[in-house]
Amino acid sequence: MNVLDPRTAIVLISAMSALMALVLWALKRSYPPSIQGPGRWAQALLIIVVGGVLAASRGQLPEILTTAVPNFLLSWGVYGLYAGTQRFHGVRPATWRWLGTIAAVVLGTMWFTWGDPNYAARLRLITALMAVMFSVHAWFIVRQGMGSFSRWLTVGVLAYIAAIQLVRLATTFFLPTGDTILNATPQHALFIASFSVSILLFSVGAVLMAGDRLRAELELLATRDSLTNTLTRRYMDEACAIELERSHRTGQPLALLMMDLDHFKAINDTHGHQAGDRVLVDFATKVQSRLRNKDLLGRFGGEEFALLLPNTPLDAALQVAERIRAACAPHGKEVGCTVSIGVTLSLPQNDSMDKLLARADAALYQAKNAGRNRVVAG
Repeated sequence: MNVLDPRTAIVLISAMSALMALVLWALKRSYPPSIQGPGRWAQALLIIVVGGVLAASRGQLPEILTTAVPNFLLSWGVYGLYAGTQRFHGVRPATWRWLGTIAAVVLGTMWFTWGDPNYAARLRLITALMAVMFSVHAWFIVRQGMGSFSRWLTVGVLAYIAAIQLVRLATTFFLPTGDTILNATPQHALFIASFSVSILLFSVGAVLMAGDRLRAELELLATRDSLTNTLTRRYMDEACAIELERSHRTGQPLALLMMDLDHFKAINDTHGHQAGDRVLVDFATKVQSRLRNKDLLGRFGGEEFALLLPNTPLDAALQVAERIRAACAPHGKEVGCTVSIGVTLSLPQNDSMDKLLARADAALYQAKNAGRNRVVAG
C-alpha cells in the first residue's frame, strides 16, 4: 500500500500556508484599518510554515530545532489563527494565558523527548492542545453569530480539524505511533494530509469572512453620513418613498421634520470648521437619543437634517419637534446653534415624496422667516 510520505505532506502544508499567508497579507494592505484580523492570520500561517519546514528537516538539523521548536511554532501558529479571529471581531486576545499553556505543553514534550523518551506521550500532548484550540476557536465564531456561508464554512473546518485531532489522540492508545513525526503509518499520513487541507479551507473561510466584512462596511458608508453617522440624503429619499407608500396602504400617518441649524455659518467663521463639525455631531447625537427605533434621521447636506416619524400624528410630531428644539439650544458659553424645524404630515391620498418634502421645506422656511429657533407646521 502506497502511503503519502509525511515529509512531503508537511512540505505541502507549508506551501499552502505560505500561499494563503500572501493572500491574507494582501488583504490587510488593501482593506481599511477598521478590519482587523487578516494581518494576524497571515502571521500565524507564516509561523506554521516555519514550524513545518523545521519539522520536515528532522535528521538534517539539531534535534531541538526539529522537535521542541516546531511543536512550539505550530502550536503558536494555530493559536495565532484564533487570535486573528478575535481581533477580527474586536475582541482582545488573552495572549499571555495561551502562551503559558503552550509553553507548558511544549516543556512536557521536551521531557518526553530527552527526560523520559516517549513519542506517544508527546503526540498526545500536542494533539490534545490542538483539539482544544480548534474547538475554542470554532465556538468563539459561533458565539459571534452565524449568518453567512463564510462563517459556516470556517466553523465547519475548525470543527472538522478538532474532530480529526481527537481521533488522532484516540488512535495513539491502540495503534502504533512510531517514534517521530515522519513515521509513514497510514493513519499518520492521513492526519497530516487532513490537517494540510483544513488549513487551506480555513484560510479560504477567513478570506470570505473578511470580504463579507468589507461589503458590510461599504454598504454602511453608502447609507451613513461619515461625520454624524446619520443616514445619507440618497437613503432618506428611498426610505421616504417606502414609508409614504406604506402610509397610503395602511392609512397610518407619516410625519416629516425638516431641521436646519440657525446661524451655523457663524460657528464655522468664528470658531473654525472643527468646532462646526462638533456642533453637527452633537446635534445628531441629541436627536438620536430622543427617537424610537423605527424613526429615521438623515443629513440632507450642510446643517440641514430630515427626520421621518412613521405612524405619528401631527400633534405627536410637533411634540417631538419641540423636545428636539429645546434640547439642542446651547446653554451659557456652550458653542452651538438653535434649530428651526418645519413639520408636515402625509396626506391620505394623491401625495408624493416631492410634495411631502416641499411642504416640509416651506414650513421650515416659515420658521426661519419668523425669527428662527421655532417649530412651524405646514
